Amino acid sequence: MTDTKRLEITWPGIGITVAAELDRRNPALAQCLWDALPYRSLQGHALVAGYHLYHLAPAHSLLHTEAQYRVDRRTVPDGTLFCSRLQHLGIKYGELTEPMMATPIGRVIEPDLDALAQAGREVWHSVYTTKEPVIAEVSRAGQPAGHVLPRLPIGDPELNQLAKEVHAETVRIWLDPPQELLDLHAGRIPSGAGSYETVLTTLLFVNGETRPLGYSCYGGLVRAALDGMPMPWLRQMTRQLAHTPAEFLGYCGLDRLWDFTQRLLAGLERLDCHEDFAAIMAHMALYCNCLGGWNLHLFPWEAGAHLRRLQAGA
Repeated sequence: MTDTKRLEITWPGIGITVAAELDRRNPALAQCLWDALPYRSLQGHALVAGYHLYHLAPAHSLLHTEAQYRVDRRTVPDGTLFCSRLQHLGIKYGELTEPMMATPIGRVIEPDLDALAQAGREVWHSVYTTKEPVIAEVSRAGQPAGHVLPRLPIGDPELNQLAKEVHAETVRIWLDPPQELLDLHAGRIPSGAGSYETVLTTLLFVNGETRPLGYSCYGGLVRAALDGMPMPWLRQMTRQLAHTPAEFLGYCGLDRLWDFTQRLLAGLERLDCHEDFAAIMAHMALYCNCLGGWNLHLFPWEAGAHLRRLQAGA
C-alpha cells in the first residue's frame, strides 16, 4: 500500500457510520480487506472477550495470508481494527479480557470513537436480546457501498459444480438467516435431536461443532494445502476432520451442510492439485463460518441472564 487507505463502516439499521484508516503494521492483511471492498455482512459481537465487534469479511485470502506483526489486543487503543484467519474484521471499542495475540491493520479515527462505542452497545443489544440483525457495510471512503462474494474455479467438473452450489448457498444466507437454523431454534428438529425434547442442549452442541468446523477444519486445510502438505495427507486429514462433525450437524438439522460434505468427501480422490484443494476448502470454510455467525446471532443468550460473573473475592 503506497497511500493511506481510508474506509467507512456503516450500520444503516442503527444509523451509525465511522471512518477508519488502514496502516502498515500488517500490509498484506490490510490489502486482503481492501481488495474485498465493498461488502455487507452480519455484524457480530464478542460473547466472551469483552467490548469487541467482529464480522465475516468475504475474502478467501484471509484464511492463509501471513501476518507480520502481532499484539496482545488488550493493550491497543480503542478503535483498533484487526483481520484474522477466521475471516473476521474485528474492532475493539472498550476493555478486553482475553489475552489473545491479534493482527492489527488500522484504526477508527479519534473523532468517531464515541459513535463506535454506541454501535457496540446497539449490536450487543441485537445479539443478546432482540435478535434483530444489524448489517455492516464496509466500503472505500467516498465510494458506493456494494456486495460481491468471490467464487474460486476448480478443475474437476463435479467438484466445480459443488463449489458453485456452496457459493450460491453462501450468497443466499449471507444476509438472511438460513431456514435450517430458524427451524432448529424454533424447535422444529425432524430427527428428534434433544434428549427429553430439549432444544437448548442441541443448540449448544450445534454451535460447538459449527464454529471449529469452519475455523479450524476447513480454514486449517486451506493453510495446509498452501503450505505444501502432500495431497494424500490432505485427503486423509479431510476425512478425519470433516466427516464426524458434519454428520452430527446433519442429524441436528443442517442437512445441506451434510450433503455438501458427503459430496466433497466422495470427490477427494479426484483432487490432484493443491490449488483446487485449497479452493474447495475455502468455499466450505466461508459457508461454515457464515452458518456459525448466524447461529451465534440466533442463540438465546438471555437464557443465561441470571448467571453473572462474580467480582474478585466475592
